[in-house]
Amino acid sequence: MNISIRTGLASLAIAATLVGCGKKSEDAAPAAAGATDAAPAAAAPAEEKVVNVYNWSDYVDPAVLEQFTAETGIKVNYDVFDSNEVLETKLLAGKTGYDVVVPSASFLERQIKAGVFQKLDRSKLTNWSNLDTEILERVALHDPGNEHSVNHMWGTTGIGFNEAKVMAIDPNAPVDSWSLVFDPKHAAKFKDCGISVLDAPSEILAAVLTWKGKDPNSQSAEDLKLAEDVLVSVRPYIRMIHSSNYIDALANGEICIAVGWSGDVLQARDRAEEAGQGVVIRYNVPKEGTIMWFDMYAVPADAPHPGNAHEFINFMMRPEVAAKNSNFVNFATGNAAAVALVDESVRNDPGVYPPAEIKAKLFPDLAEGEEFTRQLNRTWTRFTTGQ
Repeated sequence: MNISIRTGLASLAIAATLVGCGKKSEDAAPAAAGATDAAPAAAAPAEEKVVNVYNWSDYVDPAVLEQFTAETGIKVNYDVFDSNEVLETKLLAGKTGYDVVVPSASFLERQIKAGVFQKLDRSKLTNWSNLDTEILERVALHDPGNEHSVNHMWGTTGIGFNEAKVMAIDPNAPVDSWSLVFDPKHAAKFKDCGISVLDAPSEILAAVLTWKGKDPNSQSAEDLKLAEDVLVSVRPYIRMIHSSNYIDALANGEICIAVGWSGDVLQARDRAEEAGQGVVIRYNVPKEGTIMWFDMYAVPADAPHPGNAHEFINFMMRPEVAAKNSNFVNFATGNAAAVALVDESVRNDPGVYPPAEIKAKLFPDLAEGEEFTRQLNRTWTRFTTGQ
């Protein structure tokens, strides 16, 4: 879902002299480590010293990219996106020219089935042992056997809010519940203050169904209609439907409530603190529960530089590198060996690493079937257009 998440990295990457660049069958993918073939494979030609990366914006420390190039001589061409749908459209069209992409796990799940990604060569990922086994187990619900992906960051989808503005409007506002956004009697109070929700149909659907006590991964037409009715009822009170603009909007007071990704809201909090205007941003995981999402490194089946892609991913799996990225974006790393190196302020933040009682309420955002996805997209269009 990662997001985050994410626009500042584009300018930071340019300043760092990083230049922007720019599936199909698993049968064409390189064999996973340990696999054997009937005949020896021909030696792969030497790759040019380039790796083309497509990631969420504001999602990696630019200094880390500079370090990778300095150590390996491999130039990083870096492009950014702000929705899984944008990434998926390019991946399914094929011939993206990218070597490493970072889809959220629910999208990765169905993209694997479409043959979009190579199986990773574990023999080239010598830092695999640094990964968190619990995260690997949860990700395996999307990527069986963890064959195609490596976790970059994980987090939750919840509610960010401007404490002073919200409390001034309603001191009893249910800031720990999805009711704040999805119940019209509450949402209406904050129309002028400004509400934003993610442009992420599957995640918002799951949040609504959770609030209604339904299976968040339901694919029934009845539950979809229920969710659509909820969304249509609060649409007049929602100012923004976007997956990155809400960070600055929340930090500068343009909006006062955002359904957003954990690290993004915490970035908004930090930006508000740096501005020194007394704006305090809070983040809550709703008491009804929410998504635990995962953003994953993966290699397209037609990646032009798969060797460099593996080298890039392996570099990102180094504990000190993963910790730098976690500190930069305020998201939890899936690298167990890195956690002790993460800044204490991040490591001990319950918005980043939820306590056990909250973690128990987190659920995966599983991939939907093709027909349900079409229905969901139609629902989402009606919601976003207000028609």
